[in-house]
Amino acid sequence: MELLGVYQEEEDNNKEGESYFPPEEPLKKRNIKVNSAPKVNLRDISQTFESPTTVSVYHNPSFEEMWSPVVGPSHPLYSKPIANAVTGFASTHHMNSASFTQQLNDYNNKGFAQHPSHNNAIIRSRHNQKESTGNEEEEKEKTKYKKRVFGDAGDVEGFKGPWTPWDEELEMNRKLNENALTAEQVEEIQSQIKKVKAAPVRETFKIRSIFHGEQFRDYLGRTFVEPPTDLKPVEHDCYLPKKLVHTWSGHSKGVNAIRFFPKYGHLLLSACNDGQVKIWDVYNKQKCIRTYIGHQKGVRDICFSNDGRRFLSTGYDNNINLWDTETGECIGSYSNGKTSLCVKFNPDEDKQNQFLAGSSDKKIYQWDINTGKTVQEYDEHLGAVNTITFVDENRRFITTSDDKSIRVWEWGIPVVIKTISEPHMHSIPSIAVSPDRNWFVGQSLDNQLIVYSTNDKFRMKRAFKGHITAGFACQVNFSPDGHWLMSGDSDGGLWFWDWNTGRIMKKIHAHNGVCIGAEWHPIETSKVATCGWDGNIHYWD
Repeated sequence: MELLGVYQEEEDNNKEGESYFPPEEPLKKRNIKVNSAPKVNLRDISQTFESPTTVSVYHNPSFEEMWSPVVGPSHPLYSKPIANAVTGFASTHHMNSASFTQQLNDYNNKGFAQHPSHNNAIIRSRHNQKESTGNEEEEKEKTKYKKRVFGDAGDVEGFKGPWTPWDEELEMNRKLNENALTAEQVEEIQSQIKKVKAAPVRETFKIRSIFHGEQFRDYLGRTFVEPPTDLKPVEHDCYLPKKLVHTWSGHSKGVNAIRFFPKYGHLLLSACNDGQVKIWDVYNKQKCIRTYIGHQKGVRDICFSNDGRRFLSTGYDNNINLWDTETGECIGSYSNGKTSLCVKFNPDEDKQNQFLAGSSDKKIYQWDINTGKTVQEYDEHLGAVNTITFVDENRRFITTSDDKSIRVWEWGIPVVIKTISEPHMHSIPSIAVSPDRNWFVGQSLDNQLIVYSTNDKFRMKRAFKGHITAGFACQVNFSPDGHWLMSGDSDGGLWFWDWNTGRIMKKIHAHNGVCIGAEWHPIETSKVATCGWDGNIHYWD
């Protein structure tokens, strides 16, 4: 209001034509307030920048923020392009495929190529062994052959025409002639070659047999296969052997299996790891009569036919041979490329032309001797088949395997009718059937003999313990009267149990190594044959 009054008076004075000057007043101090942090709407002016090396973003950036140019000073370590390949940074470049192939070949062959981005620039190889001048045309001229001079066609003797050699060929021939051997050096080298003995050529393997006897037939015209006239198979009581009466030694390696001649036992067949099968005389001179050589590796198992005139042998060379016991002739050889660990003839007289073979490929093959082919395959096991045993009047057979199971089959039907597999069971590498055909005993690898019935239920009855066979396929066997049960062990011992009471009746130290096989004589009351990996066959009485 004071200011308004002053302006009013000034107007009145101006009207009168006089100038007016207001009186001077002393200055007053005024307090001015300054807001150092004013409120600003940050939403309108805020802008964030994302680094191109950022891996994680914790907000939702806009399109402008994502594609905005990089701001700020460059990092000294990350100023170069980010590597997008194993060897560094690779940029995209469009090029014709033919041009690329040409430049690639020039780079590999000549060591240089045209730069894809700069027309006048050249890229050179670090491992280039050629001296490049940098000019592609000069490099091409160097690699070209010079034109040959054919000569005058009128010179009949000197004109070579298109057969004129290149200069490079002449230079190469000159260098070869300079480094060529002299006649004396050639003779010296030839004399040294003659001194070196050539490696002996290995002879091809031939299946054969060797007869070791003096006469093939006796004065009556009989061969060694004919049993002695005083041997007659009769029922008798058996007793435990007490002492060693004879030793057959002729094998160079361990003996895997032995078999007495059926019914009479006047001959003993043995299979060895040296690839040979031998037949021994038991009664007369007790010597080796014939050697059958038909396997290039060790023989795993052997089996006589019912009359003993033929026998099977299977080896680790994947072959099964059928032999004539008397003549030593190999009647047939059967193979499917797999190792057969056991073989068994069908005991029926009308089925002597067929046999079973347990293979390492988890199958049992049924072979026909007449055709030489497999007629049936039994495939249920989960491991290599170790044993084959006929039961129930030969209508069924039992097999054991490395899968720790026992399976029962019908002859000719590849379907399992009974499987025995328990968590406590171990692999069974050997089985023997009692003389009354009511029980079978298996050599379990947990150091015991387990007994099962051969009826439809196939239940376990009991077990015999005391010996140690873990890890070895020691054979188990019965005495002919069924009163004694015997088995070898890993320490070379021969154990005898009473079948009725289960007591251990006797132990004999039979071999220095593993006692792998044991056979009771079919006629003699107390004679037993054993074989071991020490290469010997012992005869006990």
